[in-house]
Amino acid sequence: MSDQPYTLTIANVTNSFDEFVAVNDLSLAVRAGRIYGLLGPNGAGKTTTIRMIVKITAPDSGKIELFGKWITPELQ
Repeated sequence: MSDQPYTLTIANVTNSFDEFVAVNDLSLAVRAGRIYGLLGPNGAGKTTTIRMIVKITAPDSGKIELFGKWITPELQ
């Protein structure tokens, strides 16, 4: 199964709210046909990560690729 392509790639993504850093330099690759969980305590950045994947929130830096297409805007 390791020859399956990645359906989601997150590369060095950071997101913050004012001075609070919710997600700091997250990198992750998810393959098709697998089951993954996103675990952590309150305030660990789980919801913020999902919001960035579904394009509700834009990351401050880094890139997100979904099904082979970069979904994050080019950051200046």
